[in-house]
Amino acid sequence: MPHTDWAIEAKNLTKSYGSVEVLKGISLRVERGTMLALLGPNGAGKTTTVRILSTLLKFDGGTATIEGYDVQSAADDVRSVIGLTGQSAAVDELLTGRENLVMMGRLYRLTKASATARAEELLGEFDLVKAADRPAKTYSGGMRRRLDLAVSLIATPPVIFLDEPTTGLDPRSRLAMWEIIKKLMAAGTTILLTTQYLEEADQLADKIVVIDGGKVIAEGTAAELKSKVGKDRLELTFSNAKMLDQAVKVLGNRVADSSDKALSVTIVIQDNNEDIRTTLEVLAAAKLNISEMAIHKPTLDDVFLSLTGKQKSDVSQRIKETK
Repeated sequence: MPHTDWAIEAKNLTKSYGSVEVLKGISLRVERGTMLALLGPNGAGKTTTVRILSTLLKFDGGTATIEGYDVQSAADDVRSVIGLTGQSAAVDELLTGRENLVMMGRLYRLTKASATARAEELLGEFDLVKAADRPAKTYSGGMRRRLDLAVSLIATPPVIFLDEPTTGLDPRSRLAMWEIIKKLMAAGTTILLTTQYLEEADQLADKIVVIDGGKVIAEGTAAELKSKVGKDRLELTFSNAKMLDQAVKVLGNRVADSSDKALSVTIVIQDNNEDIRTTLEVLAAAKLNISEMAIHKPTLDDVFLSLTGKQKSDVSQRIKETK
């Protein structure tokens, strides 16, 4: 295996279908033993990127390597070091869970004994022992996703691509899948995750890359991305509309937003202690009592909406400028 500091590396990947540019120069790197989450709205190019890196799709320009192997010229070597779980379970529904695992093990050229032993191990890890001898078509959505991930791990690959692995799962099944993914990370597996669940990226990923319109528009840790959106916000709720109106007046330019429906005002906090203390003193001097008070930190939802919204705004502006 060629030596490289990066388990996954892509530089300026481009891909077009006719006149439609799907990828416009995607670059990303994933350090060995870490998780990178690829975020973006539908049609941003997430799945196309994963299909290219997992050798399922040719690309037009740029370079890509997995564990040092070139994705195009050494595709067989790449396939030997990766596992892939797609957006829908890729298991044979007529076979049992155990049979699916053993079959995949044999396709990876494991001996029958080794494939059987590995299947038993994975059935236990993924809580599928009781359902092992039932046809996969009888499995629930969560069970199928777990089996699908287990199948992709039959050969213990060092790199795993998870393309929206929890899509369609109920909250309990999603949390169970998160625990499985955390165990993989603890064992040193490198993971590239695409997801539309921002909380998923926040909880699991070491680093996040946001793509939109086939381009990388932001990257960093969750904390770094959140810091780009803004500061903490103080939300104050009042008991009636009259008190809300008075609060808006006395707080003046401190108010970043207000809601008549929620009877609340929002204040951007630069310094938590000083700004909160000053705000409460102003309200107390005006004899205005608050019903509720809460501090909100920026979320990845805020980041996502801010970044993708800005992207659309920039495009609209360029269109206007060309008219």
